[in-house]
Amino acid sequence: MIDKNVSLDLMAFIETDILPRYAEFDKAHNLTHVTRVINRSIKLAQKIGADVNMAYATAAYHDLGLEGPRAIHHVTSGKILAADMRLRKWFSTEQIKIMKEAVEDHRASASHAPRSIYGKIVAEADRDLEPETVFRRTIEYGIDHYPEKNKEEQWKRFCEHLENKYSAHGYIKLWIPGSENEKSLKQIRDLIIQPARLKEIFDRIYAEETAE
Repeated sequence: MIDKNVSLDLMAFIETDILPRYAEFDKAHNLTHVTRVINRSIKLAQKIGADVNMAYATAAYHDLGLEGPRAIHHVTSGKILAADMRLRKWFSTEQIKIMKEAVEDHRASASHAPRSIYGKIVAEADRDLEPETVFRRTIEYGIDHYPEKNKEEQWKRFCEHLENKYSAHGYIKLWIPGSENEKSLKQIRDLIIQPARLKEIFDRIYAEETAE
């Protein structure tokens, strides 16, 4: 029987030594984001009977590679996890290998299915597909990373990103059937094909973000 609760000393270590590193990242990948991914990972692990400590640690490390180039952050995150000798207090060599691979496999644009259930858990947990959250994160990322773009250029980038990632032809894949993400993705796709409604949403969020 797998313990459904995260080890308290593991949690203390993660919250003290790992999570504060997310404070340096952009709004779409900050402490709020990693906390959501952790919470969803734990719930999914409990639901399907996976090891909650492994799911928790995998989620906590999944975006640490953003300390380096974004394009390879999933690979870098895996290396950071595997190299952290402190984790050996709680996990075996084989468990750490599985967790490293899970972190590497979490990226939405990955061309292959995650190699283990832990990769599927963190990939699914990382997909915060509540439509308002997706739209706001996309706009925040554009403002943070392309500050030279005006509103019309940000709108164009917003639409292109949604089409490439979330549309019926997009690259995002869900790995755990029957999840809340399936319903949310359908809502996003319904809005993508309603450009006038989507523009209203963009205008509202963009005004909120640029007024801060």
